[in-house]
Amino acid sequence: MALKVRRVITGHDASGKAVVKIDEVVAKLKEGRPGAMVAAIWTTEKFPVDNDGQDDAAARPVGTTLPGGTVLRVVEFSPGVQSRNHRTDSIDYAIVMSGEIDMEMDGAMIHLKAGDVMVQRGTIHNWINTGAAPCVICFALIDAKPVTAGGKVLNAVG
Repeated sequence: MALKVRRVITGHDASGKAVVKIDEVVAKLKEGRPGAMVAAIWTTEKFPVDNDGQDDAAARPVGTTLPGGTVLRVVEFSPGVQSRNHRTDSIDYAIVMSGEIDMEMDGAMIHLKAGDVMVQRGTIHNWINTGAAPCVICFALIDAKPVTAGGKVLNAVG
């Protein structure tokens, strides 16, 4: 299944009237890792967020997260997606839109399905799709300080 995500981005015209600035199916997909297709929806660079401007903030080059900002993306994990154990310096809100997936976290497996919502708070984790169908998840990643646990700073890895 090819990932198809419609994004509708609002803004204002020159007179201040609320308008739709972008209404499209995301055409520029990126392969985050083998078996994981990513649709960039929007990013912001700082807090508070600046809602002025006319640029398409989804075109901003970002990594997994954006220091001092936010990233909104939709990811489709194909069956058999390659492993990528990682930790981010962000708080991640994950909403499973379709399918099912396992999230491995330090040896524990958490099974998620469509409609489930998870808050990822800087833990090391991996997404594993052992099913027969793709799993689509919407992620909102918000910059955060690295986690400190057991007297150690746990920086982003992977």
